[in-house]
Amino acid sequence: MAFFTTDDIPDQTGKLAIVTGSTGGTGFETALALARKGAEVVIAARNPTKGEAAIRRIRRSVPAAAVRFEALDLASQASVTAFSDRVLGQGWPIDILVNNAGVMALPEREVTVDGFEMQLATNYPGHFALTARLLPQLKAGQARVVQLSSIAHRRGRIQFDDLNHARQYKAWPVYAQSKLAMLMFGLELDRRSAAHGWGLTSVVAHPGYARTGLIGNGPLTGRPVSRTVMGLLYRPFIEPLISHSQQAGALPILMSATEPTVKGGAYMGATRMNELKGPPGPVKAEPQALDTAAAARLWDVTGQILGVRFAA
Repeated sequence: MAFFTTDDIPDQTGKLAIVTGSTGGTGFETALALARKGAEVVIAARNPTKGEAAIRRIRRSVPAAAVRFEALDLASQASVTAFSDRVLGQGWPIDILVNNAGVMALPEREVTVDGFEMQLATNYPGHFALTARLLPQLKAGQARVVQLSSIAHRRGRIQFDDLNHARQYKAWPVYAQSKLAMLMFGLELDRRSAAHGWGLTSVVAHPGYARTGLIGNGPLTGRPVSRTVMGLLYRPFIEPLISHSQQAGALPILMSATEPTVKGGAYMGATRMNELKGPPGPVKAEPQALDTAAAARLWDVTGQILGVRFAA
C-alpha cells in the first residue's frame, strides 16, 4: 500500500501559504516542503533571528524559494492584529493557513500581556483570532486551514468554569485542553464554513510523537535528576522506539494542507503505535472532540473573551 510522501504534494506554484511557528520542528518541515513545491511561504513566528535562519536553511535547499518572515506572537492579541493587518493590506488571497505554533506543558503558570494563561493563549485563542481576522483573504483563496492538535487531546476536557486556569494550573491537563480546543475549533470551522458559504476546507492534523525537542524542553527536564535520566536513558534508547522524525511528523500536516482527497472535517495523524508514529492517514477523534454543542459554546466563549468574530 502506498502512503503519502512529500513527492505526492501537488504543484503549489502561485499559492500563498502561511505557517505559524515554522522556524523549527514540524512547522519548518512544512514550510520547506511547500516551498519546494513552488508555494510562496510566510514564516510567521516570534523570533526574527530564528526566522532569518529558517529562511537561509530553506534557500540552501531551494535557492529560488519565495519565502519571507513576518513577526507574529500568538500570545499577544496586539501582535495577531498587527500581523493580520499587514497580510490583509497586501491584498493577496491566502491558499493555505497552517496553525502550527504551540508550547507544551509549561512547568509553571505564566500569564500573557493580555492576562491569559500562556499555554492556552498560544496554542488556541491566538490561532482562533488569527483565523478570524484573516477570514476575508482565506475566503478569497478558498483556503485550506489546518489546525494542529495532538494525541494529548484524548485526556483533554474544556473547563468552561475556569478556562484560563486561574484557580488551578497543572501543566499536562492544560496542554491537553488546548489541543482538544484546537481539534474542536478545526471541526467547528468546517461546519460553519459549510453553513455560511465561506468556501474553506478546515482539516485537523497531529504529528504523532515527532522528535522536535518540544517534549525535551518541557517539564520532564525541570529538575537535575530528570535532565540526567533524559540525557542518559530516555533520549538515546526509549525515544527512538516510540517516535519518528520531524520530517515524518510533518507529513500529516502536509497531507491535510495539500492532498485533494482529504476533505473538510477530517482528522489526520500518524497511524501506528497508538498514533505515536507511522505513515499519515485518518485518525480517531475522541467523543469529547465531537460534541457539537460544546464546540459551538467554545467558539462563542472564545470570541467573546477575545472580542473577535468571524464576519459572515
